[in-house]
Amino acid sequence: MLPTVSKGRPSSSSSRTNPMLLQYLRRIIKWKQMDIEYTFWQMLHLCTAPKVVYQHTQYHKQTKNQWARDDPAFVVICSLLLAVASLAYCAAYAHSAAHAVFVVLSVLFFHFLITGAVLATFCWFMSNAYLREEAPNSHVVEQRVEWLYAFDVHCNSFFPMFVMLYVIHYFLSPLLVAHGFIPLLLSNLLLMAGASYYHYLNFLGYDVLPFLERTTFFLYPIGVVIILSPMLILSGFNPSRHFMNMYFSQRI
Repeated sequence: MLPTVSKGRPSSSSSRTNPMLLQYLRRIIKWKQMDIEYTFWQMLHLCTAPKVVYQHTQYHKQTKNQWARDDPAFVVICSLLLAVASLAYCAAYAHSAAHAVFVVLSVLFFHFLITGAVLATFCWFMSNAYLREEAPNSHVVEQRVEWLYAFDVHCNSFFPMFVMLYVIHYFLSPLLVAHGFIPLLLSNLLLMAGASYYHYLNFLGYDVLPFLERTTFFLYPIGVVIILSPMLILSGFNPSRHFMNMYFSQRI
């Protein structure tokens, strides 16, 4: 049975947010306490069988009394992999060590952490404000989405997109940044696949919560991506050239 909180009282998930977050942040520097093997298992299955990962999230709720991870290993390893990928781009395209440091920090903080925190906050707010099931009477207990869980969902959704838009893109970048229709088409298709899979995993993360309804709301951005992609292709916009020029304009 999932622990709950009586309606009309402060939510236990809300009251635990600060201690939970502080404990989570403290564990970031305790490498030996991180479950590295389980983290890589999650990363693999997020790319191949993401529903399995969220089945384990349900088990975690039953055993740890929270939906969010209490282990920061996923964020740490994802950050390290992102830094390594950024350094690989810098080795191929950057023109100085200072520029390489700027690229790594920009990608790590802006692409992953800051943007992720903003998206997680938006989804957390929308879920708690509009998507929770209505309690049929005052005696029925209520639950709320934890902010840290919303950030976990972002991290889960980000990793497969990272594989597509950073790793695979790196090996295809000589082709994708070239002029012509084929690079233009492939670049937009890769972006569409990465963005669509991100939002699909985002949907799975909230759909697994039994106290939320209308979670198909999180699938709507996929429709926007599918509509915009042909428009970008017809307009001649190559996202690979655009973003590579942002960071490595002198080498593209």
